Amino acid sequence: MASSILLRLKTLDSRRVSLYICKDEYYWAVTMKEYIKVMKAVSDPNRVKLLKILQNRVMCVCEIQALLSIAQPTVSKHLKVLEEAGLVTFTKDGLWVNYQLADGRKSPYAATVLGSLRHWLGDDPEIRAIMEKIPSVSREQICMKQ
Repeated sequence: MASSILLRLKTLDSRRVSLYICKDEYYWAVTMKEYIKVMKAVSDPNRVKLLKILQNRVMCVCEIQALLSIAQPTVSKHLKVLEEAGLVTFTKDGLWVNYQLADGRKSPYAATVLGSLRHWLGDDPEIRAIMEKIPSVSREQICMKQ
């Protein structure tokens, strides 16, 4: 039993039901779940574009929305998925919520994807068009219009 861990699952009729899982199997299940979460996060074209945008600078939702031309709630949902996968983090600055790429400490899979993504899709016409718009996008100008 030295290589096993005991997990208490639930109580049935006042008796505890226990499950023994090999540590390697448990680790595999956890890491597989992490891996799938990262892969699902980058399976959406708008989320990949969003990651490419954040490679350039820290941005708020309104700036990302302007670049991707999608609704604010949609941008927020994409950011939440990326955050849960360990690909994006945020900081609050007064009323602003600033999003940036994560440093990769949360997940080795996220770190690998973020590192590789820096070298990928630079020649894609859609990505290139978005990158050309980044210098002209400013939260101050966007908020003045609203």
